[in-house]
Amino acid sequence: MLTTLDHLVLTVADIDATTRFYSGALGMEAISFTASGGGTRHALRYGSQKINLHPAGTAYEPRARVPTPGSADLCFLTDMPLEAWQSRLAGHGIEIIEGPVPRSGATGPLMSIYIRDPDGNLVEISLPD
Repeated sequence: MLTTLDHLVLTVADIDATTRFYSGALGMEAISFTASGGGTRHALRYGSQKINLHPAGTAYEPRARVPTPGSADLCFLTDMPLEAWQSRLAGHGIEIIEGPVPRSGATGPLMSIYIRDPDGNLVEISLPD
């Protein structure tokens, strides 16, 4: 049986802009690592997971059939009150496009706010009820 998510990949138009957004506004740790085949790659670490960043147009294999910037819909859980997130995001000039609104998560009810990253991916920040 599967137990947890280790990492996911985001195809991005601009590694630096994406890194600034996720590390600055969302507090993730920007890291670089050497891929098993060699070469430096970039990622964002949070909790015990990470997001690998692939620049659009790269030939990393294997990969999604149609890797496209802006096609993701991500939900991150938080233990910080959404009011604090609203203030933090406003301080970074990031518009909340919806919320707080009630939603259903994998393990129960959530209160969520929605924003977009530099590629237009939908990012949901959710506080479990």
